[in-house]
Amino acid sequence: MGYTVALTGGVGSGKSTVASAFAQLGVTIIDADIIARQVVEPGTPALSAIVARYGQAICLPDGTLNRRALREKIFASADEKAWLNALLHPLIGQQTRLEMARATSPYVLWVVPLLVENQLYKNADRVLVVDVTPEIQLQRTMLRDNVTRELAEKMLAAQVSRATRLAVADDVIDNNGAPDAIVSDVARLHQRYLALAAEAEQQEYE
Repeated sequence: MGYTVALTGGVGSGKSTVASAFAQLGVTIIDADIIARQVVEPGTPALSAIVARYGQAICLPDGTLNRRALREKIFASADEKAWLNALLHPLIGQQTRLEMARATSPYVLWVVPLLVENQLYKNADRVLVVDVTPEIQLQRTMLRDNVTRELAEKMLAAQVSRATRLAVADDVIDNNGAPDAIVSDVARLHQRYLALAAEAEQQEYE
């Protein structure tokens, strides 16, 4: 596996915006959320298992998973969340390893919302945290997901604290401002990661 930079941040922090900026510089992006959606597409064993547990009502009329309904179920019950994690995490891990093996850029950006919660940062060479204040997280989450403040607060509460996340960071991007403010931060970090990846590759051959 090549040099891996793990990108994380709380819900509504702007991970996708940061990842897009890295993608524009030619970096391979491996997004755990995208993989999580792929493993529950219609026809997959995982979606069949979810329907068997919750009934056909957990799907939208087109047969795809109603992610909002599922999210409400797992935020209401720790047991249901544990069941879903046990089903999906091995599948997501397997697909992640496949995509990392196929990556062609000098390093990959591995986007993982629950990097700290699941202690996955140990599998990365470097950790980049997108940091915003809790109030901005709430506002962005309510707007993006069209959810109530109460549900947005539950989503934040289900994740580790801001301080815990920052404690494992090697690098931090402050995303409290306008989205275009991060472009220079990404460009600077990209140069650093290219150098670190080259250094790691050199050490491998010595």
